[in-house]
Amino acid sequence: MDKKLLELLVCPVTKTNLIYDKESQELVSLAARLAYPIRQGIPIMLGDEARQLSDTEMERIAPSK
Repeated sequence: MDKKLLELLVCPVTKTNLIYDKESQELVSLAARLAYPIRQGIPIMLGDEARQLSDTEMERIAPSK
């Protein structure tokens, strides 16, 4: 994922920053608890395409404090 592109993209639901999850090839919105797929290098930023994140996934992805 291009870092400059990631800096420009925001969650369409919450308008917050996204985290690139290399393991699942998704862009994650922690605020919305949603993961947006990346298909053939293109982020699919549609609410209908996003999937809800489980508590376990949130713990894995969320930066530790």
